[in-house]
Amino acid sequence: MNAPVLEHGMAKVGAGAYLAGAAQPAAHFGAARLVGLRGLVVPDRAALRRVETAGDAYFASAEAPFLTFLSLPSDAPLSVVAAKLLVAPLASRVRGRSLKLIPLSFARAMPVTELRTGWAVLATRSRTARVALADGETLTVRPDALVAWLGRPPTGFCPKLRIWDVLLPRAPRNLSFSFHGPATVWFEGAAQPPRRPHGLRA
Repeated sequence: MNAPVLEHGMAKVGAGAYLAGAAQPAAHFGAARLVGLRGLVVPDRAALRRVETAGDAYFASAEAPFLTFLSLPSDAPLSVVAAKLLVAPLASRVRGRSLKLIPLSFARAMPVTELRTGWAVLATRSRTARVALADGETLTVRPDALVAWLGRPPTGFCPKLRIWDVLLPRAPRNLSFSFHGPATVWFEGAAQPPRRPHGLRA
């Protein structure tokens, strides 16, 4: 499948079957078939869907206007935060899974999609950086800044983890992912956390 054309914050692709964000495509020529991901346990189902187009289609996100094109490896899967995948060939999807941030808990678990062979276009709020880690190096990334990685899965870090953080669906502060080389990591700018009402304790 031919690579997309990236222009003006949009990815233009020809007719075909694609894996795309749940609100995509933004526009298309001819008929299009939009189908949810099938399976019993599909962690990335809410973020992505199948798109089959009979003509050219345009993929773009108003909330994430910065696009990153990645050539997918054929010998190992590239893991992408599902919510930041704009479009990729449907055949490139290997599987979806949940990346745990808090040990022993699915609270704040992040849906991730594994891709192999072909290409992918990622959509982010800001520009992305690519960092290659040598063996023995460690990179710590905020969860909201993580975009994709190639290599071993990261380990979640939650300081001062309390039993309520495991049992209740709330977010402890200062959560992060640690990547250990050899690995390649893509990340974007971190979002400003919402301010707590004055007088409330963290």
